[in-house]
Amino acid sequence: MIIEQVLVGQMAVFCYILGEEDSGDALLIDPASNFDKIDLIIKKLNLNITKIINTHGHFDHTTGNRYFVKKYGATLHIHENDAPLLKSGINRLMDIIKGGRGKALTPQLLRDGNLITLGAEKIKVIHTPGHTPGSICLYWNGNLFTGDTLFTEGFGRTDFRGGSEKDIMESIRNKILSLLDDTVIWPGHHYGRFPISTVQEQKRYYL
Repeated sequence: MIIEQVLVGQMAVFCYILGEEDSGDALLIDPASNFDKIDLIIKKLNLNITKIINTHGHFDHTTGNRYFVKKYGATLHIHENDAPLLKSGINRLMDIIKGGRGKALTPQLLRDGNLITLGAEKIKVIHTPGHTPGSICLYWNGNLFTGDTLFTEGFGRTDFRGGSEKDIMESIRNKILSLLDDTVIWPGHHYGRFPISTVQEQKRYYL
């Protein structure tokens, strides 16, 4: 599997490109900004984007949805609890500004434990509420893409509507830190000193 971490936008969002070498199929996690930069990497790796996954529904992680759905014919996926956020005023506005006018996107809804197919690979959905009710992490072969549930130093805000510090702490301690120590943490923002971490390192902060 190919993993490309792409820093985009003024809010230091990490977009991820996951590619399966044999098939050339790939997915985007949280395409947010700098579309030309993302496209250039996709072209360089000779990948075909088949799926777009939002780790949650905040606009700083979703503004590329319409652009990449239109360009590649990809399907859009988000947890069922966060799908309503895609219809919020700020998300609709960013859809028009970044992706142009058109019919509302209809995402495929995810639930805890779902497996997302990418070529011969399976990526597991782990529901981690707290930052938003439908926040998810994505697990593949020792790699965990944590969105705004967990950064390398800190975690996502819980003072937005639908946020809960109690829930996010339970998600971090019971779902993320229960994974093997050498699991690599790939966060949704570059808000720490380092772009990646591990479960073992994060246990120092939360256990």
